[in-house]
Amino acid sequence: MSSPPWQVIAVLGPTATGKSAFAMALAADLAERGLTVELINADALQAYRGLSIGTAKPGPRERTRVRHHLIDVIEPHRAFSAGEFARRAAVAVEEIEARGALPILVGGSGFYLLALFEGLAPVPPVGADVREALRADLRSRGLCTLFRELRRVDPESAEALDPGDTQRVLRALEVVRATGRPLSEWQRRGTEDRLERRVLKVGLTLPRTVLYDAVEKRAGRMLERGWLAEVERLREHARGRGGCSLGELPAFQAIGYRQLADHLDGNLTLEQALEETVRATRRYAKRQETWFRKEPRVCWIDAVATGETERARRRIVEALIDGRPFEAAP
Repeated sequence: MSSPPWQVIAVLGPTATGKSAFAMALAADLAERGLTVELINADALQAYRGLSIGTAKPGPRERTRVRHHLIDVIEPHRAFSAGEFARRAAVAVEEIEARGALPILVGGSGFYLLALFEGLAPVPPVGADVREALRADLRSRGLCTLFRELRRVDPESAEALDPGDTQRVLRALEVVRATGRPLSEWQRRGTEDRLERRVLKVGLTLPRTVLYDAVEKRAGRMLERGWLAEVERLREHARGRGGCSLGELPAFQAIGYRQLADHLDGNLTLEQALEETVRATRRYAKRQETWFRKEPRVCWIDAVATGETERARRRIVEALIDGRPFEAAP
């Protein structure tokens, strides 16, 4: 067997495009050729314990068939940063390589993948006074107003964020207020440690109408599988931590979880919560597509074209086994 052209594969793209299924099928294809694969989660929310249905987390069957990393590794009340992901993912890559296996990263968190492969610029510490002032502004002015401020002072960061992600919106604003420079600028200025590996980036894409329909159908299936009960269990977890609200849990910045929590609080009907979830997820998918389209050297695959994902997997296997070049198009 020739020396493989890549040491790591990253399967990326917007939510609901079938990244996990593609990675699992690729792992099976490679196993038939005698190559072991282990998957590393690169989704910001699948790392949280208890957030399973609403994050489309791989189930026990998938995790039995193929070893997974960085799933269920952190409690919902803890923040999980891109820097922490990069450190943990780099360790996972080294452990997988030591076992003679191939690491495949799977997920739609573009900033997490950027942190791993490009590194993050060190940002100066932010004082407690800045944080307290922002929290006061959040209470008095609301998150929508603060997000509009972020769009004005750091449009690049705002474009990459969900407007309802309180934790990350406040983080971006506190950096601007404390340093006078946007977070996006700091992220471009030099880097801390990055993973030095040859990487193949495989992007899955769907036509916008097909993607939006897939988002809506998936949200409905998640409700049928017990998503609302999952949110209720997390509410109990929050109460067990001294009565803190779900909105104070970092994990509950996730789309869908906060809408269903609003329903349980009597602020939305279940139909309204589902509608808001679908709208927010569609907006998020559009931002993901925009982010990844700016990524260099991504081999894009049309996941709706008949047989295209199968052909792409076959070409990846041939490239890895025989040292052939890989191109997304036949």
